[in-house]
Amino acid sequence: MVVRRVGHTRLVTRINRGVVTVVAVLALVLAACSSGGSGKSAKGGSASSTSTSSSNSAAQVPAAQPGIPAIVQKLSPSVVTIITDQGLGSGVVWNADGTIVTDDHVIANASQLTVAFADGRRVAGHVVAGDPVTDVAVVKADRTGLPAAQFETALPQVGALAIAIGSPLGFQNTVSAGVVSGLQRSIPGSAQQTRSLVNLIQTDAAISPGDSGGALVDGNGKVIGLNEAYLPPSTGAVSIGFAIPAETVSDIVPQLLKNGKAVHPFFGVQITDLTPDIAQQFGLKASQGVVVLDVVGGSPAAQAGIQAGDVITQVDTTPVNTVEDFIGALRPHQPGDSVLTTVVRGSSTMRIKVTLTDQS
Repeated sequence: MVVRRVGHTRLVTRINRGVVTVVAVLALVLAACSSGGSGKSAKGGSASSTSTSSSNSAAQVPAAQPGIPAIVQKLSPSVVTIITDQGLGSGVVWNADGTIVTDDHVIANASQLTVAFADGRRVAGHVVAGDPVTDVAVVKADRTGLPAAQFETALPQVGALAIAIGSPLGFQNTVSAGVVSGLQRSIPGSAQQTRSLVNLIQTDAAISPGDSGGALVDGNGKVIGLNEAYLPPSTGAVSIGFAIPAETVSDIVPQLLKNGKAVHPFFGVQITDLTPDIAQQFGLKASQGVVVLDVVGGSPAAQAGIQAGDVITQVDTTPVNTVEDFIGALRPHQPGDSVLTTVVRGSSTMRIKVTLTDQS
């Protein structure tokens, strides 16, 4: 599987299957791309009521959502272009004081940073902090009085309107519309190179290189995600892109602002997908799961008794078929939480409680 990260105007091919060290399990990440995705919004206008034939009472009809042009007019001033010496991406105003959120890969390794606004003004900026595990970062622009966007912490409904706003290939405030195509998506094989491509929002709204860190917006004008990654047409995909959920952004950003880093739970194993060849060669009885290749000494997994050669098939009630499944199952947890891990060892199946710690 090939996934393209689109924070910069240069494309980066990612994702080969294989072994991954799972130490940090809170994952977040990259933006989406699709070709020619479109969506329809409800027409603007006042809500109406319908009288029943048997009474004078009127049924309540929800107010219509604003049309796409009205949503774009509202949100565009809150979406910026981030220009670095490494490339170009997008960002969203978090606070009127100049705080801007973006994808970590947009600003990674940047030594110079400029923020361009919808009114044409450009100012210097600097990186406050970034979290590679979730691919969320905070930038501070040398400008105040900015229009902060509203972030929706609840996950959207599949099929809901999704509007992507960003700077693809440097074209500022470019808009594309589609729908939320899926939730809690993970990119198969992605965990070898990054732990951020799990639990993402899938959309068919068209996004291109440079959109990473830009806003994915719902029909109420609230940001539901930061654009993250896409499957290029060479994979056979048509309009399949991904965004970091706003829920994740809203969890990580306050941590970055307060502590300069984010807290992630630590399990402490090195794992790989269980394939038929691996199962046959090593005589493993399990038919699905992830194989424990190594256990970090003194880690929660080691203290709980998990061993190399074990096959993890479930975390709590979540089935584990791939490394991405395992990371995604741990992502909602915090250090100190205990997870009940189903393990196949030889011909025995056991449930082992593992108490997660903070990744240091």
